[in-house]
Amino acid sequence: MRSTSSYLLLTLGILLWMGATWPARADIAMGAKAMEVPGLKLQDVQAQVGEDGQGGLRLSLRAARADVPDMGWKRVGVELAGVLQRDSHMRWLFDGTAQLIGAPGGALSNASVSMVVDPAANTLEIDLSQGQAQASTALPLDQPTHAQISLKGVPALWLQGLLGTAWSGRATAGKLDADMALDLADEGVQASGQFALTAAGFDTPGGTLAGQAVNANGRLNIDTTASPSRIDLDASLHGGELLLGPIFARLPDHAVQLSLSAATHNGAVDINRLRVADADALQFDGAMAFNAKGEWQKLKLDRLQSHFPAAYQRYGQAWLATLGLRDMRVDGQISGSLDMDAGGLRSFAFETDGLDLADSEGRLAVKGLRGGLDWALDGERPATSLAWQGLQVRRLVYGGAQSHWQSRSGALLLQRPLDVPVLNGHARVADAEWRPAAAKGRRLSGSLAFTGIDMAAFSRAMGWPEFPGTLGGAIPGLHWIDDRIELDGGLTVNVFDGFVDVTRMSVQDPFGASPVLTADVQLNQLDLAAMTGVFDFGNITGRLDGAIDELRLVNWSPVAFKASLRADGGGRISQRAVNNLTAVGGGGVAAGLQGAMLKLFKTFGYKRIGLNCTLQASVCHMGGLDGDADGYTIVEGSGLPHLQVIGHQTQVDWPTLVRRLKAAVEGNGPEVH
Repeated sequence: MRSTSSYLLLTLGILLWMGATWPARADIAMGAKAMEVPGLKLQDVQAQVGEDGQGGLRLSLRAARADVPDMGWKRVGVELAGVLQRDSHMRWLFDGTAQLIGAPGGALSNASVSMVVDPAANTLEIDLSQGQAQASTALPLDQPTHAQISLKGVPALWLQGLLGTAWSGRATAGKLDADMALDLADEGVQASGQFALTAAGFDTPGGTLAGQAVNANGRLNIDTTASPSRIDLDASLHGGELLLGPIFARLPDHAVQLSLSAATHNGAVDINRLRVADADALQFDGAMAFNAKGEWQKLKLDRLQSHFPAAYQRYGQAWLATLGLRDMRVDGQISGSLDMDAGGLRSFAFETDGLDLADSEGRLAVKGLRGGLDWALDGERPATSLAWQGLQVRRLVYGGAQSHWQSRSGALLLQRPLDVPVLNGHARVADAEWRPAAAKGRRLSGSLAFTGIDMAAFSRAMGWPEFPGTLGGAIPGLHWIDDRIELDGGLTVNVFDGFVDVTRMSVQDPFGASPVLTADVQLNQLDLAAMTGVFDFGNITGRLDGAIDELRLVNWSPVAFKASLRADGGGRISQRAVNNLTAVGGGGVAAGLQGAMLKLFKTFGYKRIGLNCTLQASVCHMGGLDGDADGYTIVEGSGLPHLQVIGHQTQVDWPTLVRRLKAAVEGNGPEVH
């Protein structure tokens, strides 16, 4: 801004000198290779003076290149033309046009300019206008380092050069009104005054600071006379969107109070005092820092008060979406604090006397959350408790419980075993250690056990046909490493008068949109009569053994496994079950009797049943008890009538196989001919 004053004074001096000293009725031209004053350098300067025919002088000044470092202007072309005259009060008046070529944001590309020099009043007044934009400056002639500036409707893009001298960001939209007082010094400038921004926009190279359609008004103080430069702001914001590091805000129509004190140096910004007050949603004090690339380096929030759902809708929606929690329903209030830097979390604490939350996809829901947590990367923090009335994770609904925690040396430790009701049974967490600062490596470890889980309730929750039984088991080691949860031990399901053992379990991206579960499953002596009765497959008696190894589910749908199912003890099989097994294997019946004769019998004796499926790349590679070029045996009959079910398709498209199984249990299987 010192350079702007220098430029205006230099231009004024040239014009007044030419007008006062050149003889009348003379057309004069002059030129200079370069002209320089502190903060301003003009090159290839051309000036002309001549009569305008009405008692004034027609003046013009051109500079091929103007460099104004304090304004961030480089290689800006300048053209100034107009009429200079003196009025009856002995004031010098200049009216004309100004054109800057290549100024940031297209500033003053075609402006009208008016200057009044009043020696008696010791003042210089300059008015500039272009379209709806107006700028006025008044300063004393004997103290040109002090000025009063008024701006109305000035495009924010015009200030890009000035912003670029202290910040790596850029203005993208908006208009500015301001009344500012300036004091210029060799070391820099001091400015203070009122401002109003309309529909302002800005961004940074790193994309972590941005604004769009923001409206603001308030008071601004700037001091660049020392390093680092200082900025103090007290403003009211309303409307538009803001991104400040990890915080994305959709500002309401009513005023949000923003107060800050910041230091800037070489493009970096350190906001050492920050206060935000949105009366019905969010209030906090804090600090924030960004490097010269606009990348956030520090975020500290103290005395945080959040009121939901307004706080979520305006400030929390984008952040929770990065955690995979979208379209949340949140009610209640929460208070707390947060401290994090570029390396991650350093501390957090929160407390609530009532909070309900749920995501729209049914992956997580908490009802009646009360209490809090207090964690720090270093040292020890006071013990806390956190309780809830109800909890839902995916499709499983848990009852109320209260947990007790304490932070030591960066780990949040469960202080006593936690017993949580679930599906008429219990999940017991014996111990747990959570390291919130661990972005990679081991984040969580613990052990848990399940007892008396009602399989009828579990099957209903999963949308399966309902069947009785219980689930239990122990997980002596649970480890959350990077984005993967690994579980030692296993679970045992007592179902259909037999057992299903699940081992080697792990879950990749457990809280993402498409979690991946892997496990090995062992089937032991399941009662086929009870099992086929539940799934309405057609009646089969006997006992089933088998394995489903390398099971892989993506978003709870199978994409890979190696399955082998065997019933080696013999039994009876119904006509409908024969039909369905035939449909699954894409085969037929080989027997000593014709198919028409087989239809006279409701059940058949069998010696063995076997079916294999290896699912890979959406194709199931089928097999049975034995096989040759003609197919593989699915059912080996026993007694009369002697039944043999042969599968002929060794490769079946997985969706096709699923449709066949669905048709089988819905009673739409094909008939045996």
